Amino acid sequence: MWVFLAILAVPLIEIGLFVQLGGAIGLWPTLAWVLVSAALGLVVLKGIATQGAISLSRDMQELRDPLSPLAHRVMLVMAGVLLLLPGFLTDFFGILLLIPPVRTLIIQAIGRKLRAKMPQTPAPAARLDIIEGEWQEAEPGPNPRADDSPSKWTRH
Repeated sequence: MWVFLAILAVPLIEIGLFVQLGGAIGLWPTLAWVLVSAALGLVVLKGIATQGAISLSRDMQELRDPLSPLAHRVMLVMAGVLLLLPGFLTDFFGILLLIPPVRTLIIQAIGRKLRAKMPQTPAPAARLDIIEGEWQEAEPGPNPRADDSPSKWTRH
């Protein structure tokens, strides 16, 4: 439900911002802003595409935790996509995601939320379930269908 409302609200907010801010700063500065932000988005995406795989493999070779840099790269890709989209609201959020401390705060908030939703695993000693019982080895008996008659289940 929230996703549907966001999909509906974002274009409406963008249209309102284009009307208000475009009317305040004029047509040409508005068009220039849209083109400059799209170019910045392309530069960010190209930088991630060229440097992302190299730095990820370097992190793996140096045995560093690749999850945090990977999360930062995902945020940078989101920033690039938001900057590519025409609009002032998406550009605002895209520029925010370009700031490293903002990305770190968002990653930490997501991590806290995920940790809160993850089930707590008990200690290894508590997870040991021992079921006591008796058993005996069964001898194979005669085949109950030795006459090779068809099963009653397959009769038509």
